[in-house]
Amino acid sequence: MKYEIKQVDKSRFIEVGEGEPLVLLHGLFGALSNFEDLIEYFRKHYKVVVPMLPLFDLDILHTSVGGLQKFVHKFIEARDYKNVHLMGNSLGGHVALVHVLKHPERIKSLILTGSSGLFENGMGDTYPKRGDYEYIKKKTELTFYDPATASKELVDEVYEIVNSRLKVIKIIALAKSAIRNNLGEELNQIQQPTLLIWGNNDTITPPFVGKEFNKLIPNSELHFIDKCGHAPMMEVPAEFNSILHKFLTKLSEPAALSH
Repeated sequence: MKYEIKQVDKSRFIEVGEGEPLVLLHGLFGALSNFEDLIEYFRKHYKVVVPMLPLFDLDILHTSVGGLQKFVHKFIEARDYKNVHLMGNSLGGHVALVHVLKHPERIKSLILTGSSGLFENGMGDTYPKRGDYEYIKKKTELTFYDPATASKELVDEVYEIVNSRLKVIKIIALAKSAIRNNLGEELNQIQQPTLLIWGNNDTITPPFVGKEFNKLIPNSELHFIDKCGHAPMMEVPAEFNSILHKFLTKLSEPAALSH
């Protein structure tokens, strides 16, 4: 699917559908292709919004989880979204968490999948061998339970990123910022209903991370998906969409108000 990418001020984003905003935040090597199935499914029920996070456009001082959170905050304010369902995968989940902790007022629910913020296995010390396509392909495949999910398009995107020296410096800065920015102590402050969807075979933020989030976030529910890695919305979109749709539907039922 090709979507029209809108540009308002410094923000580039996609916005399709009508209703409460479902805002999707991608991870470090994220791209629109990560969310295609999700966008197609939910645009019939919600206003689906995907801001392009400025992973490589912030100055090095603000190339951090906090810097990305500020961008998301400005974006949500500028678009005047209310009752936002904020979803993040991997680093995007981390940004969503920091956002909810700092600016809870416009957020109706939080959805995390393979989120950093407590613990993550980085790309390892060997990261990254520039110019070695096969190595990058193998690393990208590790994101998934089924290596075939790492399409050529996706591997090419990652390869292009790691072959730019400046982008690599920014990626490393963001990865380090994510590790330093541990939210364990603060998660109990989150009031919003929170949905956690985790791959049982996630090697980057393993299943115990999902369990820990579930323990620390008061109003949260956790769903594991078998034969699934770090990006469930890409690898098992039908199951992911079904869990998410049930969760969102429950929130909009009047009964949810009188508990």
